Amino acid sequence: MASNYYFFHTLTTLLFTPLVLGTLCVIFPFFCIFRIVLFLYRLVVSENMKGKVVLITGASSGIGEELAYEYARRGSSIVIVARREEQLRKVAEKARSLGSPDVLSIRADVSNVDDCKRLVDQTVNHFGRLDHLVNNAGISSVCSINDVTDITKYTSVMDINFWGSVYPTYFAIPHLKKTRGKVFVNSSSVAILHPPSLSFYTASKAALIGFYETMRLELAPEISITIATLGFTDSEIIRGKHLKDGVLQVESELANNVVVLPVISSSDCAKSIVSAICRKKRYITEPKYFWVLFFAKTACPQAFEWYYRTFMLKLCTGGLQSQGKKA
Repeated sequence: MASNYYFFHTLTTLLFTPLVLGTLCVIFPFFCIFRIVLFLYRLVVSENMKGKVVLITGASSGIGEELAYEYARRGSSIVIVARREEQLRKVAEKARSLGSPDVLSIRADVSNVDDCKRLVDQTVNHFGRLDHLVNNAGISSVCSINDVTDITKYTSVMDINFWGSVYPTYFAIPHLKKTRGKVFVNSSSVAILHPPSLSFYTASKAALIGFYETMRLELAPEISITIATLGFTDSEIIRGKHLKDGVLQVESELANNVVVLPVISSSDCAKSIVSAICRKKRYITEPKYFWVLFFAKTACPQAFEWYYRTFMLKLCTGGLQSQGKKA
């Protein structure tokens, strides 16, 4: 019986493989033409955001703050969400000065499902609609699995980075369907490059890609989804803010050791993100040179592993050890 199963599996593989490859060879030229036409179309057609309503999480600093300003310049009414109420007030004032007709600030914790339902409900009750949901809130975590003393202290990385995007999306879906709206989710280049000492952070960001790629199929065509795979971008994370042993810390020396390529400003990054969302782009990567790294990682994974083991692992470990000595 087992030999029969093996025979049929082998036969299926022998028939299926050339069938798929042959089909791809036939379809690929037409697919390329379609992609070129779609690219040219999106160069000239972009959503007019004047009078639209945008909800942004993690909007008190960094990329989220600049996203609020970019939408404000485009004439959108915005809802900014974060835990730091005083900082939100400052962002709201500047957003109004840049052209936003109305700004609603909501103090909330995106890892709390009740808070996420409340912030969506408040948005719709205040404005009567929702056009863009921008899931930007997130935290980083730098720690080798070998150095973890209590693994339960890292559950908040998944709670904020993954569930902190999924919860608001779930509650926003009925409202976004009415406006044929858009969802943005801020994943990361680490979800593709898998650098050392970022295992929990990488897992949470990779989970976002898997979840939202599935949702892309389930919600089309009413709702479009844009996923960001960002690299070195000026933000609190790139300046060394991360979770360690359940406590948020800032280790600037560690960040200086790890960041070896040019960093894009959060303002320029926000402009690219909003442009991508308005053009219904599937993915947005900044800085652009990270696309080359993605290709290299796929083509030569062993070369990346060698680089990580030889250089990055030592840099991360050295940075953590030096911070420990100073403390």
